[in-house]
Amino acid sequence: MDRFGLPIASAKLENTIVDGDFRITVITDRILRLEHVVGGKFEDRPTQRVICRDFANPQFTYTKTQDEVRVVTAKKEFYVNKHTANVSVKKGNGWRDARHGVNLKGTARTLDFTFGWFKPDTLFVRMGKGLFSSSGVTEIDDSHSLLLNSDGSVSPRDYGVTDKYVLAFDNDYLGGLKEFYGLTGFTPLLPKYALGNWWSRYHAYTQKEYLDLMDEFEKKDIPLTVATIDMDWHLVKDVPRDAGFKSWQGRGWTGYTFNEKLFPDYKSAFRTLKDKGLAITMNLHPRDGVRYFEKQYPEMARANGIDPSTKKPVEFDFTSMKFVKSYFDILHHPYEDDGVDFWWIDWQQGTKTKYKGFDPLWALNHYHTLDAGRDGRTPLILSRYADIGSHRYPLGFSGDTSVTWTSLKIQPYFTATASNVGYTWWSHDIGGHLFGKGNAELYTRWLQFGVFSPINRLHSNNKSWSKEPWLYGETAEKIATDFLRLRHRLLPYLYTANVLTAKSGIPLMMPIYYLDKSKNAYKAKNEYFFGSEMLVAPVVSPMKNGVAATKVYLPEGNWTDFFTGEKYTGGTYEIKSPLERIPVFVKEGGIIPMIAKRKGNSQNFDSLEVRVYKGKNRYVMHDDDGSFITFENDGEKLTITPSDSGKRTDIKLSFVNFERGIACERIILDGSPAVIALD
Repeated sequence: MDRFGLPIASAKLENTIVDGDFRITVITDRILRLEHVVGGKFEDRPTQRVICRDFANPQFTYTKTQDEVRVVTAKKEFYVNKHTANVSVKKGNGWRDARHGVNLKGTARTLDFTFGWFKPDTLFVRMGKGLFSSSGVTEIDDSHSLLLNSDGSVSPRDYGVTDKYVLAFDNDYLGGLKEFYGLTGFTPLLPKYALGNWWSRYHAYTQKEYLDLMDEFEKKDIPLTVATIDMDWHLVKDVPRDAGFKSWQGRGWTGYTFNEKLFPDYKSAFRTLKDKGLAITMNLHPRDGVRYFEKQYPEMARANGIDPSTKKPVEFDFTSMKFVKSYFDILHHPYEDDGVDFWWIDWQQGTKTKYKGFDPLWALNHYHTLDAGRDGRTPLILSRYADIGSHRYPLGFSGDTSVTWTSLKIQPYFTATASNVGYTWWSHDIGGHLFGKGNAELYTRWLQFGVFSPINRLHSNNKSWSKEPWLYGETAEKIATDFLRLRHRLLPYLYTANVLTAKSGIPLMMPIYYLDKSKNAYKAKNEYFFGSEMLVAPVVSPMKNGVAATKVYLPEGNWTDFFTGEKYTGGTYEIKSPLERIPVFVKEGGIIPMIAKRKGNSQNFDSLEVRVYKGKNRYVMHDDDGSFITFENDGEKLTITPSDSGKRTDIKLSFVNFERGIACERIILDGSPAVIALD
């Protein structure tokens, strides 16, 4: 298959019901597809949103009349009105459809220039609808999605077609999310380095400045895993005025020729960054295509049927597979061979292309991810959200937020709620992008949220205050440094959650109501589960008298403060946090694997510190070589079992809230299970 093609996953014939111009497909016991096509053909090709219709084996019965079709599955009863093409689902003694209830929301394309809350329950940003509602029924309207062909190209839909999916998940959020992923494709596994600390700034660094900065992080023992080089890696100012440009930002916004005035030997710089254990990403603004002054222009022109002597621009056109293939092969693969691990796609120039409804942002995300995954590679991009189905193209770049408390305040809710459309890997400009004035408290609180968020990417623009910890005073520097070290140490916990997302559809960060159906859970908008063991309530307001007060709802059960060890039971509390900590709680029986304290950027899991909290639990820690370690606490003993008999792991066990006086125990896991007696 072409590297840009997707496998066709048509529904089984026995799962379809054809009634004149209607076709009903029973996808699962809780998902029904309805097509209404007058004078045309029903569609089996994958679309931008839906790529698989054959992942379950639902059993059902149906009846047809002149006016309706009723479908009964093992879990639901659906009613299709053939006059309105509307689908209702039986609930109690009545019927509900997507028009009923309050939608729990999904996410938005970008947070560009967002200042936070307009009033207590209204965001400046408009969030789209999610997969869940208070009525238990929602819809995905796929009528206008483009069709994906086996050669990687797209085709428009016939006008006037109805093609929608009715989702009747009630409040089974994790189960519904997994079925949604079955329909639309699962989120790819992220490389381990994506889960550490990122450095990024929109600033025209010289090669020496950038490498000196990385040396400074290293000298201060602040671990990093990703080095971002923003748009000034390519020619920006030294661009001929007769080259032609479209972008409002200026004639050098798009570029592919490395700026050797700033980076005289970028290949050497890449090697140095790699030697430090850093992955490399660079920024793209592809809008203006390839112009005659670019080093790659002659080859790109010939590949797209243009005589290079004409200096005619090679227009950006992702409706042309000829352009798509040359775009990657000529413009990007050589830099990847030099050391670029993935690309930051910064598309913000509109939604129109030659095909009606073909969003260039979606196209960039789709083709970049497929290309990045060629030859068995781990695919990764950083880009903006492009509607339902975008979870297949992680990571999300949320855009240019203001450096304000109100901007920080929306991000926990915004990020957790995005799980309602399966979009689990948002990456924010931690610390904010615009208008910053070096507020040490705001910086520290934002970074603390970043450490307990999907991606911790420090970023700012070239005019606001940069995000190096040592720029914010001695106190903030110490706290920020400790939290950045903690984020790196949490890589085993984060990577394990990453595996659960890719394999089982369980988000790293999700709303409290996913697991707790009480009214208080729905009100706790800025709280979230963080992995399988933790609950987090970031501080999003300034301190008074040296502490910040945060209202925290804890679900039923026993909880332990991650930082202080203080015990809590389920209920609502006002937690007062000094600057050096935020409310983070570990569930009863929680198991938190961390990299043991050591210097450097190493992502190796050969030496661990594992916190074991009192209570029964089973936790499986994963590594990126495919190996895993199972921790099983049955209340009397802790059994630790490695999957790889040839892998040696040094583990320091820290026991929390156990009655007997053991604080820690050290074992060498060398192929055989280890058993530790508990209370």
